[in-house]
Amino acid sequence: MTRLALLGATGSIGQQALAVAAANDDLEVVALAAGSDVDGLCAAARATGAQRLALADPAAAERAAAELGRPVAGGPDAIEALAREAEADVVLNAVVGAAGLRASLAALEAGRDLALANKESLVAGGPLVLAAARAGGGAILPVDSEHSALMQCVGDAPAEQVASLVITASGGPFRGRTRAELEGVTVEQALAHPTWAMGAKITVDSATLMNKGLEVIEAHYLFGVPYERIEVVVHPQSIVHGMARLRDGALIAHLGHPDMRVPISWALTWPRRAPVDARPLDLAEAFSLDFQPPDLVAFGCLRLALEAGRAGGTAPAALNAANEEAVAAFLAGRIGFLDIEALVQDALEHDGGGPADALQAVLAADAAARERVAARLGGGA
Repeated sequence: MTRLALLGATGSIGQQALAVAAANDDLEVVALAAGSDVDGLCAAARATGAQRLALADPAAAERAAAELGRPVAGGPDAIEALAREAEADVVLNAVVGAAGLRASLAALEAGRDLALANKESLVAGGPLVLAAARAGGGAILPVDSEHSALMQCVGDAPAEQVASLVITASGGPFRGRTRAELEGVTVEQALAHPTWAMGAKITVDSATLMNKGLEVIEAHYLFGVPYERIEVVVHPQSIVHGMARLRDGALIAHLGHPDMRVPISWALTWPRRAPVDARPLDLAEAFSLDFQPPDLVAFGCLRLALEAGRAGGTAPAALNAANEEAVAAFLAGRIGFLDIEALVQDALEHDGGGPADALQAVLAADAAARERVAARLGGGA
């Protein structure tokens, strides 16, 4: 029996993880954490019988405790404490945003395996996360469909045998549009993803292609492959989730219909690979696989992410923080779609560029980038 702690249990990934666990008798959910969704947490607690619960919002935690008739930890450090202290074999971190970094570090430092859906952990604090994994001895198991696919393609091959990694992108709802055609697109249009059902923030990141840039930075840390050997290709069918080019010329690909339950189950049951009631890919059915390079002019957020990754240090943390704030402003109707890129670029230009060798340095860069975006939104310098 594998004991699970689910962080971000009320979000899209968390809900699908609960479905995966409910369908597998070898998985037991022992701890649940979320931000402020009282109803979602209470429903999950009743369904799973999880004994350890946490909500980042202390007022929400009090309401949940009253409804359930038992303690629910609350406050800004509650999720981190649960990740560190819950008696779990695997911690799934599906917290949205840079707030998930502390929880990832806590889980790994405690020796847990980390099923990582919070891409910001590696983007903002990649060196810290890898150091925590080495110190605690736990594995980092990617939940993103792309990195899950890449890990399965690479297998046990050492980094020097991998010629390059190929990350696929659906292209989002604006695939093929020019930069001029992106002027004035609406929030509703940006949230209309053609193949994946995701939360609002990551759906906007897919529309700007920022998510592919974040995934490149993740892949750099997960696989130890330099940036010049990580490719991004647009693949609108979303059937090929990742490919690895090996040094002997072989190209190994991972294919399947879009279904996040598959990479979630792989991470939660590794190395056993449990069955999933997913639609199989019928090779007798006619279909096509199309690939094309991304347009870095129209989708400048991808270009900025690649530049930040190569710059290293605190640049990825600043990139991620500025993007979170800019996307929130776009979703609130305060800025236009292309303004996301402009705000991120401005924050990167004002990043101090120091090393990301300590949590405090990463958090300082994160805070400075958010302050810079807030100043721009407020009309400041």
